[in-house]
Amino acid sequence: MDLKLNDKTALVSGSAKGIGQAIAGTLAGEGARVIVTGRSDASVAAARAEILSRIPAAELEVFAGDLADAGTVAELTGRFPAVDILVNSLGIYEPKRFEDIPDEEWRRLFEINVLSGVRLARAYLPGMKQRDWGRIVFISSESAIQIPTEMIHYGMTKTAQLAVSRGLAETCAGTGVTVNAVLPGPTRSAGVEEFVTRLSAGRPFAEFEQEFFRSVRPTSLLQRFAAPDEVASLVAYVCSPLSSATNGAALRVDGGVIKSCF
Repeated sequence: MDLKLNDKTALVSGSAKGIGQAIAGTLAGEGARVIVTGRSDASVAAARAEILSRIPAAELEVFAGDLADAGTVAELTGRFPAVDILVNSLGIYEPKRFEDIPDEEWRRLFEINVLSGVRLARAYLPGMKQRDWGRIVFISSESAIQIPTEMIHYGMTKTAQLAVSRGLAETCAGTGVTVNAVLPGPTRSAGVEEFVTRLSAGRPFAEFEQEFFRSVRPTSLLQRFAAPDEVASLVAYVCSPLSSATNGAALRVDGGVIKSCF
């Protein structure tokens, strides 16, 4: 299927690795010019090289900096003043008991997971409306709906993204701009592999995976971690002109973890 992205410029925050990198690569493979972002020069250079190894014709730009910082966002938007597609994929998580989460960690997760996307949307949405075309996608999580008891502060930020995305979509009524959220389920990203290594005490990944879906996410219909590319495929469609009737939605690519048909 041709997603008709050849003349589009896309910015994907948090795209140096994981789901964000998979999204950047998928959009580039569909012909979009993609701005890859990460915290360091080394990380974005490595991401660029990895994408080019798979897609030699990919048109890529890179930007390194902490997008949880308002000044860095201003620097980014000054360098790239207009984009057609914004994917807010930047995010962090950290399992921790509620009683052990101090105020500063609540603020840190909110700054990174929520406000980074708010600032980028605030910068790019007016131009999209003026041109009467644009796509904004927030990468939320199944944790937005089924708040994980092991990281309530993370779930809070993912729920906040749903509120922001729906609210922004309401402001785009009658235009060619859409704003949606995509909710991945457990996904085998680099961060998850590092997390599993810490928790598994040397056990093989496959053994940990079976136990995880038996005891932690038993409602999963997929019964395995999704691949980042499986998430990226849905995101790429939502970013395309073909998805013009999809707006203000919370779209699940959660492997059936959320036990609801709505």
